[in-house]
This record gives sequence, C-alpha cells and structure tokens, in this order.
Amino acid sequence: MSHYAVVAPPLYSHWQALQALAQALIDRGHQVTFIHQAEAGALLNDPRIAFQPVGEDSHPPGSLARTLRLAASPAGMSLFALIKDMSRATDMLCRELPRVLKQLRVDGLIVDQMEAAGGLVAEGMALPFVSVACALPVNREPGLPLPVMSFGYGTDQRAQKLFRTSQRIYDWMMRSHGRVIARHAERFGLAPRMGLHECLSPLAQISQTVPALDFPRHALPAHFYQVGPLRPTTTERRFWPLLSSRPFVFASLGTLQGHRFRLFKTIARACRRLHVQLLIAHCGGLTPGQEAELEACGAYWVTDFADQLSVLQQAQAVITHGGLNTVADAVSSSTPILAVPIAFDQPGVASRVVWNGLGRRVSRFASSKTMAKQLAALLQDKGCHSRMKEAQRQLSQAGGAQRAADIVEQALGSRSERIKATG
Repeated sequence: MSHYAVVAPPLYSHWQALQALAQALIDRGHQVTFIHQAEAGALLNDPRIAFQPVGEDSHPPGSLARTLRLAASPAGMSLFALIKDMSRATDMLCRELPRVLKQLRVDGLIVDQMEAAGGLVAEGMALPFVSVACALPVNREPGLPLPVMSFGYGTDQRAQKLFRTSQRIYDWMMRSHGRVIARHAERFGLAPRMGLHECLSPLAQISQTVPALDFPRHALPAHFYQVGPLRPTTTERRFWPLLSSRPFVFASLGTLQGHRFRLFKTIARACRRLHVQLLIAHCGGLTPGQEAELEACGAYWVTDFADQLSVLQQAQAVITHGGLNTVADAVSSSTPILAVPIAFDQPGVASRVVWNGLGRRVSRFASSKTMAKQLAALLQDKGCHSRMKEAQRQLSQAGGAQRAADIVEQALGSRSERIKATG
C-alpha cells in the first residue's frame, strides 16, 4: 500500500474535509501523514492519521493562534498581515518539505489548492500529487469572477470588465505571496508562476462542489472531478427536540466567525420578529453571558456545537456565513439558505447560492427588520425547495470521500508503482 502526505493550510474546515479523505484511504490500507507547523496537529482527531511537525524555528508556539485571529477579522491591515502569514507558511513549507518527504518516503501528495507549497515541492521532486479544493476552486476561467469576489454571474461587457479589474486588484494584494511562489518555482527549476491557480495538479483535481454550487463553467480540465462534500461515513444522528410546530431555523457562522456577537443578535431579533424557533451554534466563540443575551433577544437555544447534519435535516432554513461546508450540508439536507457572507470565498459562495436559486443573500450589516424580510421570503419560496432537490440529487450522486479516494489511488498509486518499478 502507499504512503500519502497531506499539505494544507491549518484551517479547521479544510483539515476536517481532508481528514475524511484520509480516513477513506486508511480504511483501504494506505498510510497518511499530515505535515505542517506543530500546533496544527490539534486539528486532527483520528489517531490513525500521522502528523509530522515542521517549521519549529519559523513557526513557534502561538504563531497559529495569531494567524487564526487575523483570519477571524480579515479587514484593513489585518488582511495584509494575514497574507504575509500565508506567505511565510508557504515559504517555510517549500524549505522544509523536501527533506521531510524524503525522510517519510512518501509515494505522493494530497495538496489543498490554497497551499501552493505542496504543488511546487511535488513538481520539484518529481512526486505525483493531487489537488483538492476544500473551498471554492481557484481554477481561473475567462469570463468568471474569482471565488473571493461577491459579483453575480454576468456575460455583458460591464460584468466582464468588472471581473478583469477585480482580478488585477486581487493579484496586486496577493503580490507578496506571489513573490514567494515565483522564487521557489525558480529554485525548483519549474516554469515561472505567481498564483495558486498555477500550482495545481496535472494528474487530478478534486472539488467539494457540484455544478449546482458554482457558476456555469466551460474550461475546467479533463482531470477535474466534482465529488461533493468530503465527509466521514456515519449513520449516527442526534436530533434537536423541537418545542412547537413553528418553523425551525439554524444559524451558524463557522469556526472562525463564531465570535460575531452583534451579528448573532441581529439574527436572533430577526427570528423573533417572525416567531420562529432559532438554534444558534457559535463554535465556542461566545461567553455564557453572551449566550444568555442571545436567548433574551429571541434565540430559543444557543450552544457551542451542534450536530450540523442532524439539525439541518430538521430545519426549514439555515442562516450561514456562506462557508462551502455549511452550504453543501444544507443542500444535502435540502435546507434553503440565507447567506450572510463575511470574508474569503464566502461572498463568492453566496453569489452562487443566489444564482442557482438555492437561497437568498443579505448583508452582515443589515438591520434585523431587513434580515427578517429576507428570511420570511425564503421560508415562503416554494420554488427554492424544488431547486434544492435537483442540487441534492447532484450531491448524492457525486461520490464524496469514497470517490475522492478512488481518484487519489488511480492518480497517485499507478504513478508510484511506476516509480518503484524503475527505481
């Protein structure tokens, strides 16, 4: 059996998706090792998965917590500081990975699209690798906005100009990261490149999306596979005890944004206007006092974590920051979505939700009255439910972690066999 290394940014949702893929591969007899700074090891919760720390000198204890604080509030100078942290992580991995990969004797890499180092090092060492899009795919296509942009789909001249201009602005903002990519590409003897989209696998690219979660695409490579959410196989579900026949709404802003107390208050007041049952899951971002205040504002229940898939199966709507994992789970349970995007690819996910008729979008600065109006319209939208069914069908047939494991074995296993045979 093969030994695969996983390289990904140390973000909880990304590591949970890749952990599900790793579990599927381990069940088939493979060995999987995640590689990153020491503190990232805490993101794994399966003892069968190995973890190799790197970057002890450049990324001492406390550095990951700093990066996550910046990611939780990515605005103004914090955004540029976050990009610098991203650049330092890529630089560290490009320096450390070659030695560690040789030491571990890996057969191939599984690389998150958001970490360029994995692809750069794999190419430089002639190791096969597979790219995985845990967020919206970074694959660029003429005529489409970047996934981090909030624009809707458009083919007219004005929209196309807007897309091109925003792309230039994004590339300018990411220039420090681009310089790191360019420097290491040259060091490894690779073709010039400066962006994440230029560091993707030529063998296989795996995405958690399906067509119903994206804009129309016409230029994806033949080795691009949309497998839907990467989740562990489980039959256990815990359901929330509802107190009445009133509509039930679930609200979550994910692990990074669960501290946004004021936004949760707006959500609670909006739900109180509509007399709906609201469950808020803040992922550990709030204090007990804040939980009590949210209940006073209109939330029926406030908790740190909830079994999301179970709750969504009961809910008539979900209010979310637009994280791809939550949106995909909502579609899996056919739960209409009210997206309140905050950062990163969340505005792009929200735009795709609206384009595909899977829900509505509202500004995070909206009043409780405006939010209530949008939520009421969503709860009454019969067409949304029928469109959800088609998207749900696509997800159910996409294959998930098991299909992704098939793709990894085919793309990496066959190549590693040839390497061993000729070595």
